[in-house]
Amino acid sequence: MTRLAYNSPATHASCPRRGISARPTRIGTGRRRQSRILTAAGRRRPGRILTDAARRRPGRILTGAGLVLLPWLGYLAGTLPPVEAAAWVTLDTLEAAALLITGTRLLRGAPGHRTPAAAAVLLLLTDACLDLATATPGTELTTALAMAIGAELPLAALCTTLAARPAQPATAPHSR
Repeated sequence: MTRLAYNSPATHASCPRRGISARPTRIGTGRRRQSRILTAAGRRRPGRILTDAARRRPGRILTGAGLVLLPWLGYLAGTLPPVEAAAWVTLDTLEAAALLITGTRLLRGAPGHRTPAAAAVLLLLTDACLDLATATPGTELTTALAMAIGAELPLAALCTTLAARPAQPATAPHSR
């Protein structure tokens, strides 16, 4: 009722308030209002939209990265000591799942890519930090640094961009 009382003239409100004689000022009118998009629930959502072409390439990249991690999981499980293997395989499995979910949702045009993209960012950054923190100086550190700069950080940046942008909303059927 408060919303109705503040957004409509006092004479038409369901609970008239004394002392209100002028029509309330609308907030958010003008150019900014035109750039917003209505979602299916009727709420306004600002921001740039992912179009079909803008979804395909990141979707392929993320799906490919998730698929590349699958054989890597087998390699880790077979070469690391059991205690370390459990930790690294779990982390990389979660990474692969987040990347695959994000990528496939983008490719299909399904909504809901933002949450797994945000999870992928967190997991990729965690993986890069742990790789660098646990690597011994020399070849292992060089490899960890190359993986962080060449794969994990660029994928995290891509997922950050995707998590910040809304998906293409479903278009309403045109009435004739």
